[in-house]
Amino acid sequence: MYVTAPDRVGEVQLSDGRLLGWAEWGPPDGTPVLFSPGAATSRWLGFGAEVIDRLGVRLASVDRPGLGASTPLPGRTFADFVADIRQFTAIRGLGRPAMVGNSQGAPFALACAEGGVTAALAIVSGADEVAAPEFASALPAELRKLVDWTVRDAAEAERFFAGFSADALLDLVLDGSPECDLAVYREPGFADAFRRALNEAFGQGAAGYARDTVLAMRPWAIDLDKISVPVDVWYGELDQSHSPDNGSLLTTRIPGAQHHLVPAIGGAVLWTHAEPILSTLLTRTGTQS
Repeated sequence: MYVTAPDRVGEVQLSDGRLLGWAEWGPPDGTPVLFSPGAATSRWLGFGAEVIDRLGVRLASVDRPGLGASTPLPGRTFADFVADIRQFTAIRGLGRPAMVGNSQGAPFALACAEGGVTAALAIVSGADEVAAPEFASALPAELRKLVDWTVRDAAEAERFFAGFSADALLDLVLDGSPECDLAVYREPGFADAFRRALNEAFGQGAAGYARDTVLAMRPWAIDLDKISVPVDVWYGELDQSHSPDNGSLLTTRIPGAQHHLVPAIGGAVLWTHAEPILSTLLTRTGTQS
């Protein structure tokens, strides 16, 4: 069992009147861990189904603006997301939580770490900064063209990404995954939860996903050198979708970060290795020995 339905769901109202949708798993008085989910997977897709309660984790997932139950915020930036999360953690009584950033949620989690919102961070199968000059010759030709276009004309690229749908994104994930990942993604319980998460994420259209994608594919407005909390960077060794070098360069750019390369799995490592990921994260915060 890779995923279960959330134990609690709801929305919070921010100071400007916008809503942020959230979901939680685990004991309400558990150690808070904030989850920044992957591309358009919304609050409905969690992880660690078999270990959350045992580890005493209160896992909280948040829909980014324009996705799921969260009010759109056209033109939003990483800094806007950090401000939203600062309010969210105060409203929900999460204090300064640990955080997990998966896939396209990774740069948003890194921005929160830079902004001092989190106490420790796990980047898992993170969407890397593909616009970084070090990757100029490492990207496949088609991705290089897409990145260059997004850098050159972000508005036009955002309109292009706004034409995506839940079906298109699901096909993109499945077509780019090795068999070891497909064994996870096609497991009936996971497949149903993934589909529900995608459908809800695109419930307001694709503008939220499009904004996320442009922010992730352009040079990041994040100063990684300023991150002072413990960071662990996790990739599956068979992952060919998220980082040209499975996070090796990214790890060196974050002070003190630790790199973990997990054998025999690709981008599904969050679900197959939830226990070591969460246990390590709790150790970093001093809540688990």
